[in-house]
Amino acid sequence: MIAPALPPAPERLPVATTDAHTHLASTATKTGVGVADLLERAAAVGIDRVVDVGCDLPSSVGAVQEAQAHDAVIAAVAIHPHDAVELGDGLDEALRGVEALLGSTDRIRAVGETGLDYYWVTDEPGRAVQRDAFAAHIGWAREHDLALVVHDRDAHHDLLDVLDAEGWPTRVQFHCFSGDADLARRCLDRGAYLSFPGTVTFKANEALREAARITPADRLLAETDAPYLTPVPVRGRPNASYLLPHTVRFLAALRGEPVEEVCAALAANATALFGNWGSHG
Repeated sequence: MIAPALPPAPERLPVATTDAHTHLASTATKTGVGVADLLERAAAVGIDRVVDVGCDLPSSVGAVQEAQAHDAVIAAVAIHPHDAVELGDGLDEALRGVEALLGSTDRIRAVGETGLDYYWVTDEPGRAVQRDAFAAHIGWAREHDLALVVHDRDAHHDLLDVLDAEGWPTRVQFHCFSGDADLARRCLDRGAYLSFPGTVTFKANEALREAARITPADRLLAETDAPYLTPVPVRGRPNASYLLPHTVRFLAALRGEPVEEVCAALAANATALFGNWGSHG
């Protein structure tokens, strides 16, 4: 099978910044481009740090390995809400495996991505499994003083209810924020960071753009979620961290702010959320 060709590189950003959520191994598999090459391509356009995010035990272990191999990478580890349901009787063992990773290396900076996804899981027993797994992840983030990386799809109210009941960790990132301005305000009022992917560039997503407009500069993040959610003007092609400048420039124009200021804010916010690493550490 021939991997799909990656889009051309965008113009380099004027100030280096951070991809706050990506999946390096999945991107390498989908594109046929190795992780080291993906990181070089990103650095060449001003994306000098990335957060590599696990979705199950193997990908969490892989994210830790990439973080240990590359100064530009830190890891987040978790069982994704999809996997929490699909694992069935194997969920407890997988959760124990992820928990065992915590504290093993300072290259792990977050618990995630975890949360609720009601788009794919429509039955109440499956949703209850997700809520229980999410609660466990919240507890780990609090116990280890790590950031919590939240996945929320069609589950806004229940997700906030679980966080309120369990107690919010000190630092929370709403990865691939998908709500409107009202939800943004509810999350921001609780101290969360909102992370915007390429979907903010899609024509239909005006409610999401309004959320991005009202997010304070010190709570704004940008991400690729690569290899998914490729931004306009290269939507429909495989995504990778080197394509983040498209989203960054779009956010700057949307907010009426200089690109240099947005780049600097995104990098500073990633450091505030995850700690120092790479060229900023």
